[in-house]
Amino acid sequence: MDFQIQYITPDIKLSTYDDKLFKTETVFEYHMLVWFISGETKIIQADKTYVFKAGDIFLIPRNHLATIINYPKDGLPHKAVVMHLTTEKLKHFYASVELKHKTKGHDSKIYSFQSHPLLKSCLASLIPYFEVEGPFPEHIASLKITEAISILREIDPDVDDILADFEEPGKADLIGFMEKNYMFNMPLERFGYLTGRSLSTFNRDFRKVFQTTPQRWLTQKRLELAYYHLKEKRKRPSDIFMEVGFEDFSHFSYAFKKQYGLVPSALNLLN
Repeated sequence: MDFQIQYITPDIKLSTYDDKLFKTETVFEYHMLVWFISGETKIIQADKTYVFKAGDIFLIPRNHLATIINYPKDGLPHKAVVMHLTTEKLKHFYASVELKHKTKGHDSKIYSFQSHPLLKSCLASLIPYFEVEGPFPEHIASLKITEAISILREIDPDVDDILADFEEPGKADLIGFMEKNYMFNMPLERFGYLTGRSLSTFNRDFRKVFQTTPQRWLTQKRLELAYYHLKEKRKRPSDIFMEVGFEDFSHFSYAFKKQYGLVPSALNLLN
């Protein structure tokens, strides 16, 4: 595995990955502005799947679950410039901005800007900075982040609904949230945080409403989703095991056979 990250500052990085694929399930603490130089990425949210390719620019909102699968493409590594738009920097930026309307917030959609020339110019201008030796001047990095935020607002004024929303997750309906997000293989602490609960409160509330443990319920729901993809959608087991929340194929096959009495590939043959 060849995975390299170069930093200008902790908030601006260049990631390079050269292998078959790299998969992670995460909740980003900060909004992420990404420009793809090469490679391909699939981002799976509860209600939508996005595929981004070389040249694409997109903004991922914070505090939303997503499965991210990165692929090298056409003999080139997966390579991207990533800028974190931290709450601290956004609060500083919006302190001098008069918003025209109250922010809506809590939008989980990913903003896609195609290959917008202004954003591309801003992010491409960062490339030479990765070759600078020694500490990079923080004030210059801050100027680049301010430039990026300003361009985002110029392209899409509605982006204020996300960037100027500084609220943390409140206590959510547990049944609705889990039914929507069970395929994300996240630590229970993260599920708790996103539903506005401590880990102990999350476990207690979960047992109360589902009458079982989170681990058992999550495994059952993921296997049911896998069965649907294999039986009804006729997808290959190797294509879906990560998307339904399993980390490795052997564990998926073992759990599937234990639940349904046959290995996933056998279900394909029965169709």
